[in-house]
Amino acid sequence: MPSAIEQIVDTYVRLKNRRGLDELMMHRQRLAVDLKSGSGFDFSLPIGKIDEEIAIIEAGLSRLKADSADLGATRPV
Repeated sequence: MPSAIEQIVDTYVRLKNRRGLDELMMHRQRLAVDLKSGSGFDFSLPIGKIDEEIAIIEAGLSRLKADSADLGATRPV
């Protein structure tokens, strides 16, 4: 069963919502920075999860880019 972030990313890709994916990426990156700058607690587990989510979002952005390139290459002139 796909995780929640995978389902969200798949939906954004299907809807060709690059802005949504970009905002999702920025949010996760800010979370990662905040967690990595924290002290007094072991944040390795949440940082690992955030890094996994960033990788899933990056893959979604790549799929969206590939889909756009495919559409442009097959479009009649």
